[in-house]
Amino acid sequence: MNVALRLSGTVIMIVSILLSACNQSGDSINEEPLVKIGETILTKGMVYQAIPNNLTKEDSIIFTQDYINRWIRSELLLKKAELNLTPEEKDVAALLEEYRRSLLIHQYQQKLLQQKYSPLITGSEIQKYYTEMEDNFMLSEPIIKGVFVIVPQSAPNIDKLKELYRSDEAEDLVRLEAYCFQNAHRYEVFLDHWLTMDNINKRLPEPINRPERFIRYNNHHETADSLYHYFLSIKEYKLSNELAPLDFVEGKIKAILLNKKRLKFIKQLETDLYEEALKNKSISFY
Repeated sequence: MNVALRLSGTVIMIVSILLSACNQSGDSINEEPLVKIGETILTKGMVYQAIPNNLTKEDSIIFTQDYINRWIRSELLLKKAELNLTPEEKDVAALLEEYRRSLLIHQYQQKLLQQKYSPLITGSEIQKYYTEMEDNFMLSEPIIKGVFVIVPQSAPNIDKLKELYRSDEAEDLVRLEAYCFQNAHRYEVFLDHWLTMDNINKRLPEPINRPERFIRYNNHHETADSLYHYFLSIKEYKLSNELAPLDFVEGKIKAILLNKKRLKFIKQLETDLYEEALKNKSISFY
């Protein structure tokens, strides 16, 4: 019989048994062997423990099939490695210990950061970093503020919509929002934050070619496809190689400053632990 077919049938049977036995006590189902490679055995209990909760029977079958295949492949590779690597190459104790040490230290540092350290980044710190490092905040692509509206082809009063979305009057913006609430497929006023032209182009049926040149000489863009009308009004823009506005990079600066403060906190922690150990004579030098 084909091995894959045999395994598939076995998997269906196993899943049925395991799912029906999930509430039973005893270890008989857990210890029953399923696959053996050399002296290594995969038991039904090991498979059952690996199956995520709340899977349907069909999904459990797919998961179990994949789990068994991966276990077999992994064991075969491991046995080949054990046969073909030298004793020195197989000695991974030092690597495991170094990994364990690094993992424990990292987990402890993260626990301390969560429990004892919640740094605040002030506006003045952000402004200072922005001013001092402005060469790092030059734009790589144009960005805009404006209005973007998508309405179905069947939307009413399109001519009125064309007037409203172009207007800079606050009253017209309110009327536009009322219109879009009832008729728009998608509507975004982004006068208080910047969007890249790439972000806008992804929403259009056809991207605006040469967007940098376009926004220099155009305040509006209208297009359509078989389903929708698209309207873009550009109120402000910044071009590539210009200094990015502070509000566009503020989140990035805040993340940089937070990371700096965290690194400083961890370094101070190491220094404090060292000095405390010296004071308590926990360190002996020979």
